Amino acid sequence: MLIGVPKEIKTHEYRVGLTPTSVREATAHGHGVIVETHAGEGIGASDEDYRAAGAEIVGSADDVFARAEMVVKVKEPQAVERKKLKDGQILFTYLHLAPDPDQTHDLVESGAVCIAYETVTGPYGGLPLLAPMSQVAGRMSVQAGAHCLEKEQGGLGLLLGGVPGVPPARVVIVGGGVVGQHAAVIATGMCAEVTILEKNDHTMQMLDARFGPRVKTVFSTRTSVEEEIGQADLVIGAVLIPGAAAPKLVSREMVAGMKQGSVIVDVAIDQGGCAETSHATTHADPTYIVDGVVHYCVANMPGAVARTSAIALNNVTLPYVLKLADKGYKQALAEDPHLLAGLNVYRGRITYKAVAEGLGYDFIEPGTALAA
Repeated sequence: MLIGVPKEIKTHEYRVGLTPTSVREATAHGHGVIVETHAGEGIGASDEDYRAAGAEIVGSADDVFARAEMVVKVKEPQAVERKKLKDGQILFTYLHLAPDPDQTHDLVESGAVCIAYETVTGPYGGLPLLAPMSQVAGRMSVQAGAHCLEKEQGGLGLLLGGVPGVPPARVVIVGGGVVGQHAAVIATGMCAEVTILEKNDHTMQMLDARFGPRVKTVFSTRTSVEEEIGQADLVIGAVLIPGAAAPKLVSREMVAGMKQGSVIVDVAIDQGGCAETSHATTHADPTYIVDGVVHYCVANMPGAVARTSAIALNNVTLPYVLKLADKGYKQALAEDPHLLAGLNVYRGRITYKAVAEGLGYDFIEPGTALAA
């Protein structure tokens, strides 16, 4: 199979779909790989590094999309890229379709086979292709929040960990999954006072075993969310419903009741955000203020640490890239129900239920779509 890797074009996105190490593995399996020139420069990988791994360097994304049987990316295809997709072409990348009707429409119209990293499931539960970026985003969320708390950024002027004689900032994390846990690791490491709001009892037991008295867990209800957020200096939005739009757990009224100069970092923004006042921002213009509260809602946070993120992502996506290339998408999807869960759009049909329900499309079971 001919695999194509275009350069990412989303604002300040420096990751790359395949690293030279991954390209070497693909070529060792007998597959061809074409890589757009300078695609890897954001992670320090030169065209010569890709050539040494066995790739062919091409001059533009047009070449990649025109020739490749499977396109491997990181972020969702932008409008100009979606126009280049072909009927039957495999697109393997993050999609986050539920809050993005325009992208969904274009992918349906393209006739492409669109497999989303974020809905591929794991044999032991969880979302293995989302997990490493959730880990990065969770850890980065506290760094970003600490910066936003500085007075020059519109924040309260607080040092997250305080100093002797001055109390630390109060960090409230909404959601105790992968993002929330990794945010707690950094927040406790920076000596902040940390509370996690969570409604799953098993998760709360796990959080207590992991962090002990360093983290307070609170059962998540509308009342507890309102109370904890009203006292917070930094709120981390870390909720996820796989493939669906994030629930709006933080209402506009709750935001209005927060401290002036407090901060919300909405990591759920890829799925629409968990605060009613959230809208997506970029690394070029990452923050805005609503009711005196600084909002940081960058939709590709891990792109800022592109080298770490690209390597971590390739560690988990490469086996699936090879499976799709070695067997062809029909056999690979039919044999692996976890990979099949990643199929969101199949040749003009929506094959992920949460996306169909959220955006008003007819839903077809992915297995049924493949068989047809």
